[in-house]
Amino acid sequence: MLFTRTRAGDDPIACLWLYDVAARSERLLLDPRELAVDDGDPPAAERRRRERARETGGGVTEYGCDADQSIVAVALGGKLVVLDPATGATRTLPSACGVVDPRPDPNGRSIGYVSGGGLYVVDVDGTGMRTLAAPEAPQVSYGLAEHVAAESMHRRRGWWWAPDGQRLVAARVDESRVQVWHLANPADPTTTPVAMRYPAAGTANADVSLVVLGLDGSRVEVDWDRKEFEYLSAVTWDRNGLTIAVQNRSQTCVRVLRVDPDTGASHVEHVQTDPAWVSLVPGVPARTADGALVWTADIEETRHLLVGGEPVTPPGLQVHEVLDVDGDIVFFAGSTDPTERHVWTWSAVAGLSRLTAPGVHDGHRAGGTTVLISRNLDEPDPQISVRTIDGSSARLTSHAQTPPLTPRVDLFEAGPFRLRTAVILPTGYQPADGPLPVLMDPYGGPAGQRVLAAQSVYLTSQWFADQGFAVVIVDGRGTPGRGPRWERLVHGDRGTAPLEDQVEGLREAARRYPQLDLTRVGIRGWSFGGYLAALAVLRRPDVFHAAIAGAAVVDQRLYDTHWQERFLGHPDDNPEAYDRNTLLGYAPELRRPLLLIHGLLDDNVHPAHTLQLSAKLLAAGRPHNVLPLPSGTHMISESYAARLLDAQVDFLRTALGTAATVVADPDRTGAT
Repeated sequence: MLFTRTRAGDDPIACLWLYDVAARSERLLLDPRELAVDDGDPPAAERRRRERARETGGGVTEYGCDADQSIVAVALGGKLVVLDPATGATRTLPSACGVVDPRPDPNGRSIGYVSGGGLYVVDVDGTGMRTLAAPEAPQVSYGLAEHVAAESMHRRRGWWWAPDGQRLVAARVDESRVQVWHLANPADPTTTPVAMRYPAAGTANADVSLVVLGLDGSRVEVDWDRKEFEYLSAVTWDRNGLTIAVQNRSQTCVRVLRVDPDTGASHVEHVQTDPAWVSLVPGVPARTADGALVWTADIEETRHLLVGGEPVTPPGLQVHEVLDVDGDIVFFAGSTDPTERHVWTWSAVAGLSRLTAPGVHDGHRAGGTTVLISRNLDEPDPQISVRTIDGSSARLTSHAQTPPLTPRVDLFEAGPFRLRTAVILPTGYQPADGPLPVLMDPYGGPAGQRVLAAQSVYLTSQWFADQGFAVVIVDGRGTPGRGPRWERLVHGDRGTAPLEDQVEGLREAARRYPQLDLTRVGIRGWSFGGYLAALAVLRRPDVFHAAIAGAAVVDQRLYDTHWQERFLGHPDDNPEAYDRNTLLGYAPELRRPLLLIHGLLDDNVHPAHTLQLSAKLLAAGRPHNVLPLPSGTHMISESYAARLLDAQVDFLRTALGTAATVVADPDRTGAT
């Protein structure tokens, strides 16, 4: 088993390791620092891939291997590095400049990779390098996922090997009709602004097609109705054939297509429709060993696992993701309780089985070996266990640092919607210590949950609590984990229900904890959470007295097509939905302290969002604070993460009139 891990908890460079399942032993295969390769400045396409994956570290962030793990390929500093796991020997192969996403073919004879928007193949001995596809124009690329696929569809790859290793299929992306935006670092006026193709809601998407490329130079175009189904959401090529999933612009229909790679012809195998939108589930389409299609089906309030066209999971068990298919066993993540995530197996012979204890779990399975990544409320670090086909189990060594604090979390359900809610109090706090100002700390949107039965997700919230706050987190309507009907409660209006749910969760928390001071309530958030925080002080200043809005989506028309049109429709068809959900019109109503934070190199939520809101507030005579991060992206950099937390606490203390820090041991807070 191959995996990546850093050498220590404060080490950002990931190394490649091998775990011998039979011997129950592990060894280091590759430490990038031991090679004469500088990974400090990866190619632009690799930087974009890491940004879409929210990958903050360096080193071996991704790797590929053949079916027998006889060869491993890694891109480091734009160079192609290959490794023999048996001996540990590494070589740097000759390649075009700027290698991205290298993958050996299943038989271990050739390695394909992307460079400069072209697709190349080289033999494992370093000979026979050839170009399979070269971009025909500056805005054309092969083998890379376009922005909306990587950011909003769970598809971060753009090419796939055939099982025999003689052909591959690649996405051809033409962005010539996509509008050009720019990003600049004003702190360095000598830097040239970066031009990016960004398909904002209502504007043109990239033109995405598929081509089957043979190592013999052959080329076959895949045929489907690309005018009606412009989104390529998934590609699978296994021993049962080439399967793709495509979605229409309105996202009300997904078709699963079988493709003949010899002719490019396709035919419809399965259709899923929904009047609001069809959710794209990671890991599907897939197939069992006998060729049965693995998909999902939304039936009333439940997202079921679908195998061979039949639902095989019961009502109430929400399928989150298909993790792997191992022979006839489908390995998937799902839950009946939205605060938990469990790993399950299903097969026609053994039926349905849950493998995990209470908590939040992920995993992989191949060749009868199962890997589980488990988190819970009792342990600070994820536990990685390896289970073999004979039933034995072992744990991988964790190099994670022990957190300097232990989250004190109370999980409960609030209000008629049974909103999953968490309350975190200061370490050592007792009711006799007096009332506490409140900090709401939500995300609250469709991309993720915050209220989970895992200690590690509350570390930052506990840090804020230890500065003298009662922290309240609410997962409201539209958040994942509670089924299709729950997700679609925000269709057409992304702000009203989530904001109402924050208020309801706050009130229930106050009933549960009378020491919460509802005259001093702050709210902070990032991305959709930033939008929700700004919306809170603009629309409900009677409840929320200060807000910190990080990377907030201010103008709904300035976010990407696939994500935004899913919830609000096309702006030309539903302009009132965009107007109602945009913050700019509410700017004159600001009566509370508001801190806006934004990375000026954010290519996901463009800094124009925050700058336009600031301009509207200034024009309306509404005082506010803006904290620009000159080199910041949508991810919070480790280099300034701690200082950014300090700045937020200082703002909240001033805005809410708090002074004392309530902690049992100030040295354990992690503050400066």
